[in-house]
Amino acid sequence: MTAEENPNGRVRLDAETLAMQRVRRFTRFRLAPAVHRDTRPVEIRAWRVGGEPVPFATAAVQEFEPIALGASWGRPWDTVWFDVRGEVPAEWPVDEAELLVDLGFVEEQPGFQAEATAYRPDGTIVKAIEPRNAWVPLPHAGSFRLLLEAAANPTIQVPYEYEPTSMGDPATAGDDEHYRLVRLELVRRDVVVWELLQDVIALDGLVQTLPPETARRADIVHALERMVDVMDPDDVSATAQSGREVLAPALAMTAPGSALRVSAVGHAHIDSAWLWPTRETVRKVARTFANVVDLIDRDPDFVFAASSAQQYLWLKQSQPELFERVRSAVAAGRFRPVGGMWVESDTNMPSGESLARQFVQGKAFFLEEFGVDSAEVWLPDSFGYSAALPQIARAAGARSFVTQKPSWNETNRIPYSTFHWEGIDGSRLFTHLPPAETYNSDLGAADLARTERVFSEKGRAREVLGLFGWGDGGGGPTREMLAQAHRKRDLEGSPRVFLSDPQSFFAAAEAELASPPVWVGEMYLELHRGTLVSQQKTKRGNRHSEALLRQAELWAATAAILRGTPYPARELRDAWRQVLLLQFHDILPGTSIAWVHQEAEAAYARVAEVLEKIIAASLASLATGGDAQLSANAGPYLRDGVEAMSIGPSRPVEPVVPAADGDVFVLQDDTLRVVVDRRGAFTSIRDLVVGREVLPDGVPGGVLHVLRDTPREWDAWDINEEDQRSGRALTDPVDVRIDGDAVFIRHRFGASRIDVRVRVREGRVDLSFDIDWHESQKLLKLAFPLDLRADRAASEIQYGHLHRAIHRNTSWDSARFETVAHRWVHVGEPSWGVAIANDVVYGHDLRTLQAPSGRPMVVARLSLLRAPRYPDPGADQGRHEFTVSLRPGGIPDAVVDGYRQSLPMRPLRGAAVPALVAVSHPAVVIEAVKLAEDDSGDLVVRLYEAHGDRVSATLTTSIEWDAVEATDLLERALPGTGVSSTSDRAIELDLRPFELVTLRLRGPRSPSARASA
Repeated sequence: MTAEENPNGRVRLDAETLAMQRVRRFTRFRLAPAVHRDTRPVEIRAWRVGGEPVPFATAAVQEFEPIALGASWGRPWDTVWFDVRGEVPAEWPVDEAELLVDLGFVEEQPGFQAEATAYRPDGTIVKAIEPRNAWVPLPHAGSFRLLLEAAANPTIQVPYEYEPTSMGDPATAGDDEHYRLVRLELVRRDVVVWELLQDVIALDGLVQTLPPETARRADIVHALERMVDVMDPDDVSATAQSGREVLAPALAMTAPGSALRVSAVGHAHIDSAWLWPTRETVRKVARTFANVVDLIDRDPDFVFAASSAQQYLWLKQSQPELFERVRSAVAAGRFRPVGGMWVESDTNMPSGESLARQFVQGKAFFLEEFGVDSAEVWLPDSFGYSAALPQIARAAGARSFVTQKPSWNETNRIPYSTFHWEGIDGSRLFTHLPPAETYNSDLGAADLARTERVFSEKGRAREVLGLFGWGDGGGGPTREMLAQAHRKRDLEGSPRVFLSDPQSFFAAAEAELASPPVWVGEMYLELHRGTLVSQQKTKRGNRHSEALLRQAELWAATAAILRGTPYPARELRDAWRQVLLLQFHDILPGTSIAWVHQEAEAAYARVAEVLEKIIAASLASLATGGDAQLSANAGPYLRDGVEAMSIGPSRPVEPVVPAADGDVFVLQDDTLRVVVDRRGAFTSIRDLVVGREVLPDGVPGGVLHVLRDTPREWDAWDINEEDQRSGRALTDPVDVRIDGDAVFIRHRFGASRIDVRVRVREGRVDLSFDIDWHESQKLLKLAFPLDLRADRAASEIQYGHLHRAIHRNTSWDSARFETVAHRWVHVGEPSWGVAIANDVVYGHDLRTLQAPSGRPMVVARLSLLRAPRYPDPGADQGRHEFTVSLRPGGIPDAVVDGYRQSLPMRPLRGAAVPALVAVSHPAVVIEAVKLAEDDSGDLVVRLYEAHGDRVSATLTTSIEWDAVEATDLLERALPGTGVSSTSDRAIELDLRPFELVTLRLRGPRSPSARASA
């Protein structure tokens, strides 16, 4: 296509451009409007709910009032039911009558505004009504009645604005009605005109994507011109078939043998919460799945894939009739449950056990409800992928992995589309990044051209995956998308498109790529780094809940085996499912509206109440027969004299009392000496064992930094590196003094108060923060400069740790300026290092810098708080608590301190209780002790190697059992796993670095129970 400017200033266009202007004008103003060739009015009445949604049975018996087209409706988050009645003329052909609806839609993406569900009078669902899928079939002549449940969800996402909105909280959203009923009428769809429109869309897409100089493009332009020539603009219906005949030869030209093969799988990525609450997601799932089963009935080739067991459960509970239709479609192979996880979770911040339970709960639900054991991990939209995920997924029986999110990277591109992804233990997943770089494809020419352009294995492979359907807010595939798929099955100028399913794609892709390339380690997303910090109260709820779940399962299992106490399996399962839901990738990362996070905090409080009752009841059952003062240690390491996972008398360490020494305060025990000055900063942290200073000469430590936090876009999601050039250190406290066993420091900044208590305990320095935060678009970090020469640091991730470069040699290194760690980070030289642990911090940045002395140093910073304004303008406001500790030591010390932070001792009175299980090597961490999921009473123990080394260890038990077997995460036996038993009390283990092992002890029982028997 060429154009030039003539002397008169007008643009001179070439013939092809002029031809396509004519074609597109005809298509828009003549062809598209002629799809609906006849219309009839309908009778419309409305009932406004005025609150939370109600079931169909409640709405159907209400008194409906007349409403006219053009009337306003829909206060934010309200629901309006429309009763629609009309008459389909007898002369209309079967399946051409439709109800066409416009609730006041705007041009933005569907799923982010008003939607509706169409019900028959008997309460069964027909399909959904959405901005780009706004029709309802009326298959029979005669009178009809439909009830439309219209959701007045406000439009919160306005691209590239990211301005604070009051709409994310019903308390601030107001009462103004946001929508206007634009269209609601009976129409007759002209099928021939509709098919011609799909022909034109397919061919015009090729014109827009093929190189200008190609003969194929010229042929298509000529065909489209001739199509306009043969049609009568005043009688499109009568001449549409002639237009189709003109285009038929262009659509019959076949693709070359080298064309890529796109396995097109229907999809609808539905965010379990985001710019709407979970209660609205329940309805989004029903709307989307109703659309899908309608398309399944219409197109015998169409297959749909959907993940997230939670969403299927919501459907079962809210729409049981529709759920049974889905179950039938699953049995027929047309509807594919995929992913095997409870939700499409974040993978950066959930613990290893949480990610394991995502699969345990998700796969168990799919197996129970559908008999399906999905073999793929399905996470198209999570914000980066942990290097521990391949092992966890393989342990759950998965073999393959799908995501497209790395295509969002700001700086670097993963160089492969199809590859093996290798995790920290060496496990591999066959992985595919759909080269269309979207999970919302419409199978248009632009997406398919991008697929061919981006696919990295061209020449070696041809199989690619295409996910099509409206997502995020749901909706799924449309009949127009299916029309494009059928036209592109074998079309010159396009990859070949086959309606397929994930399993068939992976089988074909693995077969053709015998030696795929390998990507090792995490798939870090070079974007959305602020998700490690935003909505800190939600993150605290997650970390606290994970710790409570470990304790509840441990003590309940111990009480069940030693005392015969009933095991609260259902309560524990429900608590896990609630926590797993809240790990969804827009909840735990802190990127949802205020309503979502308010509900999350309330849910965490309910979970804590349930689990605390289980823990209290289990400990009361266990510690009987005595009145000694005891402590329950749920951690995997000895603490205060109490063995791991046991109950016994504790010997708390005496507190270190600070001493004033001139203008500084000194805290010292046998191994560590800490000096705090009047700035509230550490001037010395000295390891007395080796005689080495932690801090570089002249550089203060433990200093708070307040940085500007004004992302270019995606407020709650992003931290931009350039903002970190602007900020200040808090070195002018309003109060510094001794307070009991702590040095107390108070800072005031803006409208915020920050209290810090510094203590020395058992060779580490603890900083306890109490923060009342009222800032806007600020980022609070805690900095520790370290007198170390190192080029990498270790960060705890699930079931192990990951080493990352902390220099900036490459663009990959520079892009990782904010990284995730769970309970600790460690920086070290071969013989000495420093461990920094925390109770609820995920975001970190570690870099090599030069100290004022000219010597190298490492600065480790923990990101404590943010205050983004979108989508929740009140994010992070209020009270927060943190505990951070630092100690000279190695990675083993970091592991111990990490568990200490999250698992406090519990005081109680009674008699000591030994641990059910113990392990002989400190590198082997017992992560979970529970009873089996199948209610058999078997004991399940999950453990992993934590130091990154090969280890031989012995697991001993205080109980007897009949047999032991290694299992997958679903507690199914695995043959040949290197587990051997020397007696009914000991199990020998040989573990690879970071290896994860699940053991099932069959027939566990207390020795006293055996003796009494």
